[in-house]
Amino acid sequence: MPETEYHQFGQAAPGGGGCVDILSPPPGADPEDCLYVVLHLRGAASVRRHGASTALAPGDLLIDTTPHPAGLLQDAQCRTLRFRVPCFYLGVRPGDVRRAGGLLARGDEGVGSLASQFLRTLAAQARAHRARPGNHLARSVADIVAVLVTELLEREGPEQPSGSAELLARIRAHIEENLADPDLAPEAIARSQHISVRYLHKLFQQDGTTVGQFVRQRRLDACRRELERPSRRQTSVSAVAHRWGFVSHSHFSRAFRDTYGVSPREWQAYAAQGDGRGPVS
Repeated sequence: MPETEYHQFGQAAPGGGGCVDILSPPPGADPEDCLYVVLHLRGAASVRRHGASTALAPGDLLIDTTPHPAGLLQDAQCRTLRFRVPCFYLGVRPGDVRRAGGLLARGDEGVGSLASQFLRTLAAQARAHRARPGNHLARSVADIVAVLVTELLEREGPEQPSGSAELLARIRAHIEENLADPDLAPEAIARSQHISVRYLHKLFQQDGTTVGQFVRQRRLDACRRELERPSRRQTSVSAVAHRWGFVSHSHFSRAFRDTYGVSPREWQAYAAQGDGRGPVS
């Protein structure tokens, strides 16, 4: 199998081949820590997963840790677009996708349809030889792919009793609505749902995480998104952290670096450079 070529977003892939990068890895991130999205365009193709073969239709998406997903079979007329996106922007670990045996999303329904359409647009811009023509589009595509990957991984996960799944969904929604509250602690969350703290911890343990880890990650994600917005370039890192419920600036900075590999200030400057505005003073 020929070696895959990689092209930065905004550069055309010669002859329509190669792999288009959706955003570059941020400073400090491992360039190999990424996922690949294969968009099926035409021709006969199928993928074998969990012992069963599934035919692919135009617009369907395969998401894996390699540009050539295991179990993918294609005929000579098959044409695909391949994309690479750093896991930094997805909020997922490659190991989760690897354990799932890759992910399949239909391109004619739900978030898969939206991702398929945006990826086609992104590829068209990449072929136009423009200099970073759509950095905002690339970020939007990364966000959509992140939602899609999270949704697909949840489907692949072990099923929970419907009552527990519905309760956990309500708890997550409550947390999202109250992320900015610095007093959002397990006791307050459990009280809002009329359950015990012990049962709250059990629900998140079944989901493979803890209440504290979930709240912190959602707050960090919100801060990361806000720090990269052009309208927030003059806002201090401390103000952003405080807005999303972090009381201690030093604790926020350590958590941000541990999670994303760069400091909040470095990420803000990197995002500014990506928009052509130069680093933040």
